[in-house]
Amino acid sequence: MDADPGTHPHPGTNIPAHSPTPTPTPTDVLVVGAGPTGLALANELLTAGVSAVLVDRLPRRSDLSKAGGVQPRTLEAFDQRGLLEPLLATGDHPTASGHFAGIPLPFAAHRLPWRSVPQVVIEGFFERHLAARGLHVRRAHELTGLTQDESGVTAAFANGAALRCRYLVAADGAHSTVRSLLGAAFPGEPGTSTTTAADVRLDGADAVASHTWNEDGHFAALFPLGTDDRGRPMRRLVLGGPGQSSLPRDTPVTEDDVRRGLSTVFGARVRLLELRYARRITNASRQAERYRHGRVFLAGDAAHVHLPLGAQGMNTGLQDAYNLGWKLGAAVHGWAPEGLLDTYHAERHPAGAAVLRNVRAQSLLMDWAGTRDPGVLAAREIFTELAQLPDVQRHLGGLMSGMALRYPMPDLDGGHPLTGRPVPDLDLGTTRTHELLRSGRGVLLDPDDAFAKAAEPWSDRVDVAGRGAATEPMLIRPDGYVCWAGTVGLEAALGHWFGDPR
Repeated sequence: MDADPGTHPHPGTNIPAHSPTPTPTPTDVLVVGAGPTGLALANELLTAGVSAVLVDRLPRRSDLSKAGGVQPRTLEAFDQRGLLEPLLATGDHPTASGHFAGIPLPFAAHRLPWRSVPQVVIEGFFERHLAARGLHVRRAHELTGLTQDESGVTAAFANGAALRCRYLVAADGAHSTVRSLLGAAFPGEPGTSTTTAADVRLDGADAVASHTWNEDGHFAALFPLGTDDRGRPMRRLVLGGPGQSSLPRDTPVTEDDVRRGLSTVFGARVRLLELRYARRITNASRQAERYRHGRVFLAGDAAHVHLPLGAQGMNTGLQDAYNLGWKLGAAVHGWAPEGLLDTYHAERHPAGAAVLRNVRAQSLLMDWAGTRDPGVLAAREIFTELAQLPDVQRHLGGLMSGMALRYPMPDLDGGHPLTGRPVPDLDLGTTRTHELLRSGRGVLLDPDDAFAKAAEPWSDRVDVAGRGAATEPMLIRPDGYVCWAGTVGLEAALGHWFGDPR
């Protein structure tokens, strides 16, 4: 088995740059890695009104989709920035039913159901959107060194370029160069088995279930990926089980391998028509001990890796970006209260740990390696029965969609049940709550005009809205989470999240 991300050497923080060292170009925030997390973060930084540079070691954008689904909470975040409709207009992005460990679940209805949007589509969309805003990805920038001091970070690249920034964010994937240069601990479980993931066009797939096992433990999972440029349906195919699990990650995947896998599970019912790409993935499960290292932050796969179960990996990284972006903006503009940047780790590390936990549980229940262990099969049977209970369905639906996430927050409002949760999509008469967040500022919903005067000293960073609406007062952070609600403690909450008044 090849090395997983946790086994890379950590050469230390102060890596020597080229000699002589070029004069660094200054910027507020340097984002390393132009995948979905880095692209979304760059957009958040522009929305916050700070300068950003986005670099990637690849000379061109990859045409491979490591992820293919977008969960409701991430769709909400796109909608809150006015990006959802133009993203969905890029092609056919069908909805699909949810599952937990391959067990179908009728997740509770949401105004924005799960959508199949391949990663390559999201990356292309964000790259075009950023270019229209004047930010172009700087490609062929391979990071070779970084140093940080009290005022900023200096990054050096293999092409001789150098950048000086106030903050740096590592969004450079599972084998993160930034994480290695920092020597950051990345504990967890190494990869012990592999499976095949491929983007394919199939004949006969409409007549089979999304998750199918045969008697000896081989399995296939199928997910919609929309249509190709000729309107033909494409699918993400995952193949695993005995024989698959022992192959090294770098073993090439051929068309014959995919055909044999399909035949083993489906017989002659499903045929391969076209293979776009295929790769082997491992069940490595790791999470960085700390998401913040001084002025350097880890996000996306640089901070957490796990099996791609339930369309959670890319979504977790995107939520990292939405959590961190406005906080970096506040720090750059000078109004960030003490400890605001530390809340990135305090909020997102538990969220990432919860994803790793549910992925491990799913992997066990799916019998990922095809062991056909009687104990595992018995546990799956019991869980399948439990999954028919409405309360279980609601719990798992919230877990997988991201909608059940509640950030830990100080009790400034008497412990209101909304605090720490995503803001509800409320009809405010002439607008809805998600539309109020498009500026990237905080929002105070003040239906009875009772708090506008108290909030006025923060008017340069918090908008007041909702007068006359049928809702209770609440304060919403730029990332769409309620940080205060009710009637008491507003000024304390404003100071805690939005700094000193003017």
